Amino acid sequence: MHLIVIRPQPGCQATVSAALARSIQAYGCPLFTIRPVAWDLPDSENFDAVLIGSANAIRQGGDGLAALAGRPAYAVGEATAQACRDAGLEVIATGTGGLQAVLAKLDPTHRRLLRLAGEARVALDPPTGITIIERIVYVSEPRPMPGELCELIRAPSVIALHSAEAARHFRRECERNRVDISRLTLATIGPRVAEAAGAGWQQVQCAANPSEPALLALAHEMCKESD
Repeated sequence: MHLIVIRPQPGCQATVSAALARSIQAYGCPLFTIRPVAWDLPDSENFDAVLIGSANAIRQGGDGLAALAGRPAYAVGEATAQACRDAGLEVIATGTGGLQAVLAKLDPTHRRLLRLAGEARVALDPPTGITIIERIVYVSEPRPMPGELCELIRAPSVIALHSAEAARHFRRECERNRVDISRLTLATIGPRVAEAAGAGWQQVQCAANPSEPALLALAHEMCKESD
């Protein structure tokens, strides 16, 4: 059974390449386009560190990022951390299981955080005494499912889902194109994504932890089991 990756570029190609390296027959078909939006940078004295939940926030941050060079930053994962370093930020800590978990790693002197995020984002519950200023720096725009993908998933397939937004959009597109979802298996990055996908699929499983390696490991097992 093959794996379908629908996340936006450049993440889509990165996931496909990693899947191929695991000998998974994988196809990429991004169903989202990332677009930057204008944003204003708060005065530097109003925040102590930067909080980044996606490398897209760095890729799409624009001119405002230059003023953040040298500032301490907290990143959701290693790929995002590397994007932060490339932009001149000083990464203090990197998470392994979602942005909420990163908040447990804050330096005691970092009480005020600037979060750069996409329009569709996970709500955070900051610890007592921590304040978060949010700036939306990009949007993820859904795209219609192309005919090639419609044909590809009419055969039993495993779909990799990285976000709740992707799960909801993929389901809507399947329904619009009258795709039989009972033949499709979902490999999701976490319970929130699985819940957003709803019922009716052949199978829905969550990765052992919300990370790309864990999701690929799950997809690998699901593809092997279905062969």
